[in-house]
Amino acid sequence: MARNPDYYNVLGVDKKASQDDIKKAYRKLARQYHPDTNKDSGAEERFKQVSEAYDVLSDPEKRKKYDRGGLFAGAGPFGGAAGGAGGAADFGSFSDILSGIFNAGGGRGTRTRPAPERGHDLETTVSLSFEQSVRGAQVPVTVATQAPCNTCRGTGARPGTSPVVCPVCQGRGVESEGQGLFSITRPCSRCGGAGTVIEDPCPTCSGQGRLRELKKYRVNIPAGVKEGSRIRLAGKGEAGLRGGPPGDLYVVTHVAESPVFRRRGDNLEVEVPITLVEALRGADVEVPTLHGTKKLRVPGGTKHGTVQRLRGEGPPVLGGGGRGDIHYRFTIDVPRELSPEQQQAVDSLSKVMNGNPREQLLRAAARS
Repeated sequence: MARNPDYYNVLGVDKKASQDDIKKAYRKLARQYHPDTNKDSGAEERFKQVSEAYDVLSDPEKRKKYDRGGLFAGAGPFGGAAGGAGGAADFGSFSDILSGIFNAGGGRGTRTRPAPERGHDLETTVSLSFEQSVRGAQVPVTVATQAPCNTCRGTGARPGTSPVVCPVCQGRGVESEGQGLFSITRPCSRCGGAGTVIEDPCPTCSGQGRLRELKKYRVNIPAGVKEGSRIRLAGKGEAGLRGGPPGDLYVVTHVAESPVFRRRGDNLEVEVPITLVEALRGADVEVPTLHGTKKLRVPGGTKHGTVQRLRGEGPPVLGGGGRGDIHYRFTIDVPRELSPEQQQAVDSLSKVMNGNPREQLLRAAARS
C-alpha cells in the first residue's frame, strides 16, 4: 500500500509544528486556493489537498496514527483503492479499547455492533470588507468535506451485500490475550476493531462509505463580526460513521482594515486631526460616523490625545444586543515648516504665553 501524500509538505509546516502553526498554515493556503476566489487551473484540486492534510493533522489522534504510518492511500478522505476488506472507517485510538479484566469467557463475549460515530467538525475562512462586517452580508462558502456514498448509502459494501460479522473476534472488535482469570484485550487483527468486515467493497467509495466532495453554501454573516469571529453551521460538517450524526461547520471571518475606523473590542476608534488654533480656542469639527458625519464640540484648551465618545454609534454587538461606541481621539496637527507669516505669529504668541510648563516637573524630580 502506498502512503498518503506528505501532509506536512502540503501545508508547508515542520513535522514538529504546533496545532496553532498548522491552523495558521491551513487558513493561509485555504484563502489562496479557495475555489470561490481562485479560478486558476488546479486551484480546486490544491484546495482539496490542503483540506485533506488539515483534516488529518488538526486531529491529534489522526495525526498520531499518520505519524506512525497508520494512514494509507485509500483510507484517506479522497477514497482511492480500498485498504483491505476491513478498511471501512477510522476507529480512534487504541486507548478506547478497554482491558478485559476477569474476562472469564475467554474472549467470546456478546457480539456488539460498533457504535455510530459523529462526523468531524470543519472550519473554513471567509474574507469580508469592513463594511460587510459592520452591516452583515451573505457570502458564498466552499468546503471540502466527507459525504455519505450514494451508491452504498454509507455502508461501504457493494449494493445488495452487507458488512458481515468478523470471523476472528465474533463481532466484539477485540481479541484477548492471557491465561487464567486475567486477560488483556487488543484491537482485532482482522477488522481493526470494527467488529465487521466488508467482503465485497463498494466500487464507488472503495469500502470507505464516504467520499470527499466540495460543498457550496451561502452563509448569512451577522452584523458586528470581528476579525476571527466564528459562526457555527450545525450539521454542515463531515458525515458521521456508521449512521452517526454529521459534525458542524465553523466559518471564521477575516475582516479587511478600514482606512478610517479601528476596532477596539466592541467599539471603534477614529483619529481626528485639529489645528493648534482649534485646540486653543475651541471649535465645532465634523467627524465621520458609520452612517455619515456629525459635529463634535472641541473645548478650548484641548490637549493632544484627548478622547470624546459618541455612545451607541459603533457597530452592533455580536450576540449581545445594542451597539458599541465610537471614540474620537483628537491629535493636534503641527506643521513641519512655518511660513514667514506663521513664524511671526508664533513669535508674537511666545511673548504673551511665556513661562516654563516643565518647571513643576523638574522641581518634583529634584525632590525625589
